[in-house]
Amino acid sequence: MSEQQQKKLSQQEVVRLERDLAKFANMMDSVVRIPFTKQGVGVDAALSTIPVAGDVAGFVLTCYAIYKAKQIGVPQSKLNSVMKLAMVDAVVGFIPVVGTVFDIFIRPSRKALTVVHEHIREEYQIHSDSHVVHPFLHEILEHKQQSSAFWRNPVVAWLWLHIPDLLGAIVLVLMLIAMWLGVSWLWQWFQGLSTF
Repeated sequence: MSEQQQKKLSQQEVVRLERDLAKFANMMDSVVRIPFTKQGVGVDAALSTIPVAGDVAGFVLTCYAIYKAKQIGVPQSKLNSVMKLAMVDAVVGFIPVVGTVFDIFIRPSRKALTVVHEHIREEYQIHSDSHVVHPFLHEILEHKQQSSAFWRNPVVAWLWLHIPDLLGAIVLVLMLIAMWLGVSWLWQWFQGLSTF
């Protein structure tokens, strides 16, 4: 995409394209995510469990992320690191077990998204990242905001966008409470045995 074509994109179009890339990156690298982080496991790691074919498919899908980045106008020079990471990911992916574990931490689609986000911050002065962190929820919120002032309230919008994090945090707290209760019960049981 030439420099002139790139400038034709409006901020709204750039946000939409980056959000599409974020949805793809989430699917590839963090469908199941640790709350309030970007770390997770996605389709790429699942595909790597299928010998050879899964790794090739993962590489091809990562190339799609690079294509989306180029649509936004990111120059190839900025995407070279993503392509190298995708190739390393594919090669290491051929090693059973190690390749699958590697896929969880080396996430080329997420790297492409980071490169794109840095690019649009420089080129379009778009500093918000809510459309990238929770792209599916952001898209729904954007539609809701067009028809209702309630959804334009910053607190309501923040709560909506962080539903997965809040639910994940609740689950973690419940798990910690359950573990604490379990350990307490075991300790009391052990204390009861030692009195005999």
